[in-house]
Amino acid sequence: QVQLVESGGGLVQAGGSLRLSCAASGSISSIGLMRWYRQAPGKQRELVAVITTSGSTDYADSVKGRFSISRDNAKNTVYLQMNSLKPEDTAVYRCNIAYSRPVTEIVATAWGQGTQVTVSS
Repeated sequence: QVQLVESGGGLVQAGGSLRLSCAASGSISSIGLMRWYRQAPGKQRELVAVITTSGSTDYADSVKGRFSISRDNAKNTVYLQMNSLKPEDTAVYRCNIAYSRPVTEIVATAWGQGTQVTVSS
């Protein structure tokens, strides 16, 4: 069983910054792609950022230049640094990882519980 624990969400004024963290624990052999998604009320879930095992990153056009994803492989943790926040960034943010299970090396995915980010104008 794998658990993802997120932290760092909250209320911030437009132009402010927040840093989200997502720590994975449990039966993990290795972690591959790590992603951050978000979903605002009444909208579809959106892929915000992704990072590979080697540190390559990609971002949604809406956050390029403002958000930065990083990972600490020793801690099985992924981060999302969010700067110059806008009201339209308001959403529930969830992390997602692809990981392999010990012994079998079967690849599976896991989701965090979600953390609310609210940006006031």
